[in-house]
Amino acid sequence: MPLAPEIQAFLAASAAADLPQVWEAPLEIIRRNTASRLALAGAVEPLAELQNRFIPGPTADLPIRIYRPTLRANQSVIIYFHGGGWVLNFLDIYDASLSRLANQSGVTVISVNYQKAPEHPFPTPFDDCYATLLWVANNAEVLSINRNRIFVAGDSAGANLAAAVAIKARDNEITLAGQLPIYPCIDRDFTTDSYKKLATGYGLSTTAMKWFWEQYLQGDAHDANPYAVPMSAHSFSKLAPAVIITAEFDPLLSDSEKYAAALSSADVPVYYQKFDGMIHGFFTNMAITPVATLAIDWLAEKLLDL
Repeated sequence: MPLAPEIQAFLAASAAADLPQVWEAPLEIIRRNTASRLALAGAVEPLAELQNRFIPGPTADLPIRIYRPTLRANQSVIIYFHGGGWVLNFLDIYDASLSRLANQSGVTVISVNYQKAPEHPFPTPFDDCYATLLWVANNAEVLSINRNRIFVAGDSAGANLAAAVAIKARDNEITLAGQLPIYPCIDRDFTTDSYKKLATGYGLSTTAMKWFWEQYLQGDAHDANPYAVPMSAHSFSKLAPAVIITAEFDPLLSDSEKYAAALSSADVPVYYQKFDGMIHGFFTNMAITPVATLAIDWLAEKLLDL
């Protein structure tokens, strides 16, 4: 399938804007430019409750945002780690997609603003995300959520963090209800088919992903650490069931395929969906494409199978 017409128009407009690539300008400018993503997100749906608070992290207090579709007790919960190459983005960008996900699934969603690279490289973002899981589990009663129905989710770099948290949870005998990686960057292998075939011209580029990985890991000392590079895990057995979303024209498509195959080979239940005509980042861009809404609703439906 070719690129969807609305995605073609979006890419043309992005090219015309001629904003610097992530490696071409000072970090404060690149981060400032991400504010434009709010216009792409779509409408924020009304919720039973939207709450902001801070929780204690290993090295800093962490802002979280809680999206409640209902005030009933004992709800399932999704802990969401946002994307942005471990470097960019903030909670507001995700209000539209996460409010819809909460309403469509009936599940409470908790999003965390973990500390960012390069100022805070691995393991800090990962440690922040794992600490959020522990905090949610330990405060289940106060949060009115079911400790036995915790999902971890994220998009792109956030999906890397979700997969890594799922691995550490398994290693520490913490049972998760599921993991929900959305176009994950799961391996630091830039020789895959999608990294080569979709290197430029589709929004996210292979060069940008190399830059993001370097900001996060700052060398190759962590390449064999599954909490940094989940595909380096020695075993994928006994991991939480997975719902994986990916896009046809995404340099990370091969990463999603490899992760789904590794989980399936280890007898982990996997629900996998590639959205044709889409590019990296589409899931949070409801104002750009109606397929974003379809993907959110598909994910919400699949939660019922986990």
